[in-house]
Order: sequence, then structure tokens, then C-alpha cells
Amino acid sequence: MLSRIRGWQQRYWGRRGKAERVELFSVLTWHCTVWFIMACWVLLPLTGGLAYRPVAIVLGPLLALVAVLQCAFTNRLLRPVLDHYLGRAPLPAGAYRTQTVLLGLALALIVALAGLDAASGMAVRFTIGGVVLPFALLYGLTVPVGVFLRRAAVFTVLLTTAVGLADRDGFGLVATVAMVAFQMVFALLAGRCGAWTLAVLWEAERAREAEARLAVAEERLRFGRDLHDVLGRNLSVISLKSELAVQLARRGRPEAVEQMIEVQRIAQESQREVRAVVRGYREADLGAELAGAQGVLTAAGIDCEVSAETAGLPADVQSALGWVVREATTNVLRHGDAGRCTLCLKVLQGRVVLTVENDGVPGTLDGGGGSGLAGLRERLAAVAGTLEAGAVAGERFRLVAEVPLEQKVSGVTS
Repeated sequence: MLSRIRGWQQRYWGRRGKAERVELFSVLTWHCTVWFIMACWVLLPLTGGLAYRPVAIVLGPLLALVAVLQCAFTNRLLRPVLDHYLGRAPLPAGAYRTQTVLLGLALALIVALAGLDAASGMAVRFTIGGVVLPFALLYGLTVPVGVFLRRAAVFTVLLTTAVGLADRDGFGLVATVAMVAFQMVFALLAGRCGAWTLAVLWEAERAREAEARLAVAEERLRFGRDLHDVLGRNLSVISLKSELAVQLARRGRPEAVEQMIEVQRIAQESQREVRAVVRGYREADLGAELAGAQGVLTAAGIDCEVSAETAGLPADVQSALGWVVREATTNVLRHGDAGRCTLCLKVLQGRVVLTVENDGVPGTLDGGGGSGLAGLRERLAAVAGTLEAGAVAGERFRLVAEVPLEQKVSGVTS
């Protein structure tokens, strides 16, 4: 049973982002709130407040059935209304038609119970609150707050008048006004506050994604500027000297050979400069990556512990492991919901071992574009390293990269 629960958590909860989890939790809370109010404010009062008369036995269960239908249709309409509030999709035409009919039918049954003295005054007021909430919860997300409050005031006056004419209870008028006003305000606060929080959360999520895209674009611009600075001048010189060599060759001048030799030299120098730019772009500094990972994770509210021995490691090994740290940190931030993360780098018996472990299971590394498991394995393969990643006991995700150092030493000495 426990394994099934964990499997469900992995499929339906673990794969969702933080904003998606908050939205799912909010929607489930609204669903449960509607049913809870219906049970406590409609079913229970009707059970104890109905009179033992045939008309009450007919109208009471009918009212309970209408209230159940209200809750069912409210749950069905909640997602479209939320999407409309968040600006994802327009609200379908006639979306409130069924809800309006059910609310009118429920209120008519309540007025009939009050007029026929088939239910106690307390049961009548509680059932009014119970049938008003499902409609008000959705309607408050559809119209502006001012419009909702004005229409709620008109609705309260009309409903209070109808119930007052039915049971002619002076105290009941005050109770009806208080009950309807309370449910309207509660529905507005419960719906609007939760939906507004989701809107702010999704806006922050979009801002974070835009910031990441801007960072990538800025890095591409920097790389493009570096290439332009390296190649622009050299290509211009190559073009001029090639044109000069053509003119000299047509005149039979021996200086054309010297110009072509100079063109060859500049082309080879450009190749070396381009390789240096690309190598600097692809290499990652291990010490800087470890410090950056700790800073980023700590800023994200994740307790990060770093233990590293980087002294004396070859440059290519540090570069490969630096990329592992970068990708693992991105994985923790993007895919998991970690509260703690540890990064440990040790040199053990001629090999260096990097372990990144967090409690934000599940964890997956996106592939493509030189990132992800495939890209990391390619980088580690260049230094004869290996990479292992997966879930471990205790609901944790562990990534282990190993690089042998003996071959590096022998390669240098041989």
C-alpha cells in the first residue's frame, strides 16, 4: 500500500513544478470546501430541523439533492473559471446557466419550507448559506469585486424579503441578512485570495523563465561578440591580402607568393584564436561552480552543504566536474522540491569522486544541447570518467561522477 502511495506521488505530484503543485492544492481545497459546507450547512441542519410532516419529507430530500448537484457542477466549473481568472482561456458561453437554475431551485425550496413551517428557522438560515456559497465562490472569480458586492447586496435584499414574507420572523430577517452577507464575503475572500496568490505565483514563474532566457541570450551575444572580435579583423586582412595577391599574380610579380604565405599565417592564427574562444566558453571553473551552486541553492531556501578538495586537480578534470556541478544544481532547482542538498568532492585512491545528493526526489536531467545526462557523460568520457544518477533509499536523488587520475599522471610523465 505504501509503495502504491509513493508511486502515485511520483506520477501526479513529484513531476509537477512548484507553481503547479500550489495550484493543484488550491483547487483540491476549493473542491473540499464546497462539499464540507454543503454537508455541515445543508445536510446536517435538514436532518435535525425538518418537521415530521409529509411536505417536509418531500421538500427536504429534494433540497438536499439540489445541493449535491450544486456541489458537483461547481467542481466541474471550477477549473474553467480559474483558467478565465488567470487569463488562460475565455469562459464558455452560458457557463453559469446550470448553476443559476440550481441556485434558484434551491432557494425556492427553502422559501417553501419556511412558508409552510416545514423546517426550523435555524435550518432555513443554514441551508441558505449552504446553497449560496457554491455559486458565490465561482461568481466572485468572474466579475470585478465592486460588481460582485453590488449584486450581492441586491441579492441579499431580495432573498431576505422573500424569506421574511414566507415565515414572518423579525429575528429571522436579521439572521438571513447576516448569513447571506457572511457567505458572500467568505466566498469572495476564499476565491479571490487563493486565485490572486496563484496569479502572482505564475507571474513570478514566468519572470524566472524570462530571466533564464535572457541570461542565455546574453551569453550568446557575448560569445558572438568574442567571435566577431576574433574573426572580424582577421577576415578583413585576409580579404585585402588575397585581393593584393591576385593583382600581383596577374602582373607576374613574385611578391604574390609572400602575400599568400601571410594569408595562410593569418588563417592559422584565426583558427587558434577561435579554438581558444570556444575552449574558454565550454570550460567551467570547478571552484567557481561549487561556490555558485551553494549560493544559488541557499538563496532558493535549500540548505546546501559543500565539501570539496580541488587542489592539484588537472584543468580538464576540473572543467568536466564543473559542468556536472552546474547541471546538477539546475536539476535540483528545476525538477525537485528539495530542502537539503549536499555536494561532496573527494580524491580517493587515484580517482576523484563528485557526489551530489538531495531530498527532492524525483530528479531528471534534461537532455539536448550539450546538457543533461548525455552531455555530461560526453564531457566525462573525454577524461575517462563515468556518471551514475538515480533515486536511492530514503527518498533521495543521488548523482555520482568519477574520474580516474592515474591516467592523467601517467599521460603527463610518459
